[in-house]
Parts: sequence; C-alpha cells; structure tokens
Amino acid sequence: MNSLPQWTLRPATAADVEPVAELKAVVLRADLERLGRYDDDRVRRRLRDGFSSRHSSVILVDGAFAGSVTVRPADQGGRWIEHFYLAPAHQGRGLGTAVLRHLLAQADAAREPVRLDVLQGSPARRLYERHGFVLDHEDPIDVYLVREPAA
Repeated sequence: MNSLPQWTLRPATAADVEPVAELKAVVLRADLERLGRYDDDRVRRRLRDGFSSRHSSVILVDGAFAGSVTVRPADQGGRWIEHFYLAPAHQGRGLGTAVLRHLLAQADAAREPVRLDVLQGSPARRLYERHGFVLDHEDPIDVYLVREPAA
C-alpha cells in the first residue's frame, strides 16, 4: 500500500529554475515525443523563459525537491495552474492529488475558477477531471480545462 509522504510547499527562488526545467524535460518527454514535439533544448528554454518565482512553489517531500507548481492570475480571471510537475519517484503515491486539493481549496475560498492545460493524451487529464475540471477547448496539442469554484 502506498502512503502519502510528508510534503510541504515553499516559495520558489531564481535558483529553482534549472531543477524545475530539468524536471519538466523528464516528466513531459514521453508525451511530447508521442506528439512529435520533443526538443531537448526547447522544452527547458520555454520553462526558463516563462518561470515566475513570484507565482511558483517548490514541492518538498521530507525536505527534498520533489516537484513544482505555478499558480498565477488567469487572463480570463481566476487562477491558472502551470508547471505542475512531480519527480517520477513521487508519482502515483497521492502527492499530486494532495497538492491539487490544497490549491483548489485556496481557489474555492477565494471563489475563483481555476484553469490549466494538459497535452493531448496526457494521463494527468484524468487527475484533473476527477477534481471537477471540464473541457473548455482543445487544439491538436493541448487540452484546456476549467474548474468553477466549489459551492
């Protein structure tokens, strides 16, 4: 039986950019290759170019780097989740669910919708749909999901 590890969030710093960029490349590689979109340099550069320590957090398990998540204001109002990556060793143990529940509880308390996108065919879509996200729109590469605040 898998048990949920002890985890915390800490604010990201500029020093976190490279570990998060590397984690993104590892986590997204299979999906991007399946879509014919993987480029070793581009995947890291896009993270570096869009990383905001102001809106990002590092996920720690027992005090060690285990992932990242960014929650920024969405252009349409509410919140936008991006750069939500867990190291492979921490996937499938309930950590992603626990972090997502925490973020959604904050959005619900503020009465704000939450938006995000996932790659077409990504198993992460099931996680989000289990937590109330529904299809907003999609294109050949990305699926855009939205979740209204819980009552």
